[in-house]
Parts: sequence; structure tokens; C-alpha cells
Amino acid sequence: ESEIWDSPSQPKNGDHVTRFLHIGVMTGAETEDDIPLGERKTVTDFCYLLDKSKQLFNGLRDLPQYGHKQWQSYFGRTFDVYTKLWKFQQQHRQVLDSRYGLKRWQIGEVASKIGQLYYHYYLRTSETSYLNEAFSFYSAIRQRSYYYQVNKEDRPELVVKKLRYYARYIVVCLLLNKMDLVKVLVKELSEEIEDYTQRFNTEDQLEWNLVLQEVAAFVEADPVVVLNDNTSVVVTSNRLQEGNVPPLEQGMVVGQLVLADALIIGNCNNQVKFSELTIDMFRMLQALEREPVNLTQTPKQGTLEPNEKPAKRENPHKYLLYKPTFSQLFTFLSASFKELPANSVLLVYLSATGVFPTGHSDYEGPYDFGGVLTNTNRDVVNGETVQKRNQAQNEMHCLHPGDLFPFTRKPLFVIVDSSNSTAYKHFTNLFGQPLVCLLSPAVYPKSVQDQSQRGSLFTLFLYSPLLAFSSVCGLNSVQRGLWERAQEFLRKVYRDIGQMITRSRTIDQAFLQFFGDEFLRLLLIRFVFCSAALRLHKLFRESQSFPESYPELPKQDTVESSLLQKHILELATMLDVQSLFWDDPLEVY
Repeated sequence: ESEIWDSPSQPKNGDHVTRFLHIGVMTGAETEDDIPLGERKTVTDFCYLLDKSKQLFNGLRDLPQYGHKQWQSYFGRTFDVYTKLWKFQQQHRQVLDSRYGLKRWQIGEVASKIGQLYYHYYLRTSETSYLNEAFSFYSAIRQRSYYYQVNKEDRPELVVKKLRYYARYIVVCLLLNKMDLVKVLVKELSEEIEDYTQRFNTEDQLEWNLVLQEVAAFVEADPVVVLNDNTSVVVTSNRLQEGNVPPLEQGMVVGQLVLADALIIGNCNNQVKFSELTIDMFRMLQALEREPVNLTQTPKQGTLEPNEKPAKRENPHKYLLYKPTFSQLFTFLSASFKELPANSVLLVYLSATGVFPTGHSDYEGPYDFGGVLTNTNRDVVNGETVQKRNQAQNEMHCLHPGDLFPFTRKPLFVIVDSSNSTAYKHFTNLFGQPLVCLLSPAVYPKSVQDQSQRGSLFTLFLYSPLLAFSSVCGLNSVQRGLWERAQEFLRKVYRDIGQMITRSRTIDQAFLQFFGDEFLRLLLIRFVFCSAALRLHKLFRESQSFPESYPELPKQDTVESSLLQKHILELATMLDVQSLFWDDPLEVY
């Protein structure tokens, strides 16, 4: 939280007015009585709006983070006041300049707060159009140099405001895939930090340098880049786009369920992160969003207006939980479960370090296989936690499969990316509701494992199958024309996988019940593609290196289908990496 909100420092209304009168006296030009009443009222009104806006903004941190309803009216009130404040300073800039001594950085602060409001709207609603609005305000602050004068003032707290603004702007640009701009902002932030630490010999120098290192690692996390002919990098988007999801065939019987809520949980040790997003969380959240509209718009000078109702897009609502404790995780799960509408699905994505049991009990139930780590302050050994207490006790700081059982009373779609994902194979569908778990490989070949800091291969497949496929084949870059041909080819492969799933006579109905939702359909298709590709890859030899699912998929109809194997070999040939794959599927088994 501390990164997101500025520390409250609100002067009382009277302080502003006194300051304004003081300025009047200091100029020696006129006394308080000489200042026209209308102008005095303008300053008083501005001070009132400024105080009210700060008061409401600081109250946002006290709102519960979960639940869809409680926060909306408060956000609305806060937004109204900021809209009035923004318009007021635009209309009365001259009076505020001369009578109140309004500085450009103060206008920047208001614009920055509006940007933060939009960003939090996005976090609360998952509507990507709010990101565009946040970007507009952050972008204008830089274009108009609102913070430019800050470096001339001998006040370190003002420079920190500027640095925080940069960090927030970078997060929004990352989420909008504006990677070229991110690189420019990181360079500017680096220079600002250097200037700040030289001038003010502060204690937070290490913290700011860590911010720089984190964002640099985040930008470099993609293992493969797409290159133009002139070797410049092409930015590709992996959000859901029109035409990218295989359509349902005429007469196909699938469920009418809709993905309404998702918990995206990141608790991997040693994984690249920035702000409170690990690279796995960052990728998965994009896989659950539609491509935002109007991304190319840049705000024109003088047209910056807060816009409370951007075009609505139907994305599932998401909670992003970075290193939650068990109680936090359970609280958010319960809130999502409670508010899940009828005919809707709750998705739980777990990217977390595995927790393994020691020894075996006679009865093997849902708490005997370990699970994934929830946050605690105790030591972690070599990235894996080992139970040190009484053998008869189960690990406390762990989400066991059994912990999810109560939530299977409603349709539940679980993705586990962990070294102990196999614990979740031992699921039981107690209530007859649709339930699917997609489970990552538990073991990777060394060359893949060495890359794990840059994000999991399994999540990479769910986010961008072509990026993952290229990466596992050791490619560092792909030419744009080839990339586009391969993507086009994959669209055909996805259609075929979709038909394999819906035409199989032995597939568990749960897969079909989720297949009606576009996001879940794409995740299921990508999962099958990932499983088939790794089965044919020569490096992946252990059964633990293949993804699994609960319920199991009929292998002959899906992940071991000869048609799909043929497609994978064609793709490998297209990318000139066919030597890495078994070309006779019989060799595989």
C-alpha cells in the first residue's frame, strides 16, 4: 500500500487561506482588503475543494479490498470532487496563480491523484478502458512538465512525489504494453533518482535503486522477442482479441457458464516482480482481459477531462493477491464465492512455491499431499519449504487441495502452477458442480528450470503459446513475418483442438460446461496445446514434466491426438526447430 498512496499531509482550510493572505501582504502591493471579494472567494473555494479531495482520497485506503459494492459510492464521491477541482483550477488558473501562488507541481499532484483513481478503478473493476484514462493523465503530467520545477526546490518530499509518479506511470505503461515508453521512463527515473540521492543524502536510496532493478528485470522477462526487418522490437499483445477465439460450431452443446471472478495469486520465491505483480500474475491477468479499445489515443494539449464512464467491456472481475497469508487468501476466496452470480464461474490461479509432506499417513486425504505456499515470515530453504514439525501435523502455511473443497459448491476452475501441482490431482468433486483443475508440470528439464526466474513456462503457454513454444525451443528472437505466419497457423490448430474437445465421446462433461466462456475456452485449448507440445519435445522425458488435469482428459482424443502431433511438427518445421521433437510419435511412448 505504501507505494500506492502518498502519506497524508493535509493542511486545514484555514492554513490555505492564511497562506494566500500572507502572499498578498508579502508582495506589498495591496492589503487583504484590496483584494476583490470575488477573487478571495475563488481562493477559498479552491482550498475547500483541495482539502475535501485529499480527505476523500486518504479515506480510500480504509475501504475493504474485497466485495464489489461497498467501495463504489465512496469512489464516486471522490471522483466527483476531483473532477470539480480539476475543472476549477482550469477555469481560475490566473487568479489562483496570482492570489494563491498555485505552483505547477500542485496541478501535477491533482492530475496524478486522478491517474491513481483511474488505476484503482481498473484494479477494482478489471475494465481496461480505465487504464487508458490513467495513462492520459500520467502522460499529460510528463508532456506538460508539471513536476519540472520540483528539482529546484529544497524539499526532498516533493522529489519523492515525482519519483512515485514515475513508478506508477511505469506500472500503467507495462499493463498497456507500451514497452518503448517504459524504457524511456526508466531512463528518466534513473536520472531523477541519481539527482535525488546526490542532493539529499537520504536513507531510501537503496529502495529506489531496487525499484529500478525490478522494473529493468520485468521489461527483460519475455524470453523471445519479435523483430522487424530493421531489428527493432515489435510489441505483441496477448489479451483476448476479436477473432482469436475459435468460434463454437453450429449445434454444439456446451455450458452457458460465464467466468465472473478470478483470484490471481502469486507467491513464488525468486520470481521477477514489479510493484505487487510477479511476472506470472502479470501474464495471467492479461490472459483474462479483452484487448482495450482506443489504446492509440494520446491526450491532446488542453483536452484533459476526467471521464467517469468509459466504454464498458465485459472482463471477469479479478483480485490480484501478491504473497497473501492463508487468512487473506481465504477471506478473498469467501468474498468472491459469496458474490458470485448465478451461472457463473470462479477461477483460482495459483502461482506458488510447492509445499511437500514428509512421510505418508495410512489414510491419504485432501490434506496429506501438501499444496502451495501461503505467506509467512519464516525461512524458506532453497525455494522449497520442508515441514519441520511433528510428522502427524499438516503444514499450516499452505493452501491444501482440501481448503478449496467448500468452494466447489459453485462452478470452480483452478489453475495450479507449482512444483507440487500434483497435490491437486487428488481432488474430489463432492457437490456435482462443474470443476476443472489444470496442473503445471512438477519437474522441468534443467535448461527450462534455469529460466524460471523470468516466469513459469506453463503460465507462458497459457498466456502466449507461440512465445512459450519458441522459448522452449531455445529461440531468442523471431522475425515478424514468420511470427505472424505461425500465429495464423496456430489459429487453425486452436480450431482443431476445440473440435477435439467438443467431439470427444469420453471427455468429462466439466470441460464442456466451461467451454462456452471465451476466456476459459482459450485456456483449455492452450492447455491441450502445451501438453501435446511438451510430450513431443525431446527434452521432456519424465511423466512429471507433462501438465495434468483433474478430471483427466482422454489422451487419444486430445493431447496425444495424431492430428495435433502433426500440427506441432509442422509448427516446429516452420520455426526450423524440428530436430528438437520426435517426428515419429511412436518413439514418444
